[in-house]
Amino acid sequence: MKRIGITTTVPIEILLAAGYQPVDLNNIFISDANPERLVNIAEKAGFPLNCCSWIKGIYGVCMEQKIDTVLCVTTGDCSNTVMLMEVLKLKGIKTIPFAFPAQPDPGQMQKALEELAKTLNTTLDAADRVREELKPCRQLALKLDGLTWQEGVVSGYENHLWLVSASDFNRDYRNYQRELEELIKQCLKRQPYPSDYHRIAYIGVPSVYGQDLYKYLESQGARVVFNEIQRQFAMPHPTPSLAEQYSRYTYPYSIYDRLKDITAELKRRRVDGVIHYVQAFCHRGIGDIIFRDAIKLPFLTLEGNDDFLLTQHLKTRVEAFIDMLQRSRRRTKIAEEV
Repeated sequence: MKRIGITTTVPIEILLAAGYQPVDLNNIFISDANPERLVNIAEKAGFPLNCCSWIKGIYGVCMEQKIDTVLCVTTGDCSNTVMLMEVLKLKGIKTIPFAFPAQPDPGQMQKALEELAKTLNTTLDAADRVREELKPCRQLALKLDGLTWQEGVVSGYENHLWLVSASDFNRDYRNYQRELEELIKQCLKRQPYPSDYHRIAYIGVPSVYGQDLYKYLESQGARVVFNEIQRQFAMPHPTPSLAEQYSRYTYPYSIYDRLKDITAELKRRRVDGVIHYVQAFCHRGIGDIIFRDAIKLPFLTLEGNDDFLLTQHLKTRVEAFIDMLQRSRRRTKIAEEV
């Protein structure tokens, strides 16, 4: 299959139906043993220092991996992707724009999907058949999510890794399904996390810290039981059509659509505190104002750019946050005893 780079989660059913192998450029970038190298490729090409490291990383991946076709989401993701697309064109890379509708409307989404299918010389009927083939993968990803917050036998990082990989199913959905089935079997044999671990929700885009953040939280007696955007990549709501599936996918739309999903999950998963990750130089960081106003739980905002590992300063802030949760728990226990 011919590779096609994607800049975020897109209707991959159409790409697969058209004979392409979707490659999530973000996942290639952040899983690289030396992601700084990929950022440096972009900066040497002229990308400014105050540009998001994810955009620079995507560019670096395209150059190093010789990706010759990229589907760029121009509405509903990153405001810098439009200019990235122009630079990729300059470098001889074929770019295909895709815009999520301004509102989560199945009618408008249907038109956008039809246009994409036409551009890639396939049909929505063929994409619907692929959607059926992908259902077991999505169901397994959501089963893993349930084992994270209900049974406590899956780590926050494992949850993150397998849900975020649902953007392209690690470039081979059949292998993704086999590997995830095996992991779930292993998880079911584990002892659950201690019940006194603080239950954390992670909201916002996946961070540059990857495994480091999740492991550090666990070392401090807390664990992530909700990865907001990553869960959305797995398409958590059953729908009768492709258009409705990508209309219920919250990430491309208003922050208030995301909030409905977040607040419901915070209650359902009995979350103690919320960590909101914002990427430096990203317009989505402004949404922190709205989240802080709407979410009535202990709240920590972490900003990252190109460190890729938690600094001592960030570790201290995480420790203070967990300490605050611990003190809140003690006060609640005392009040109940009184």
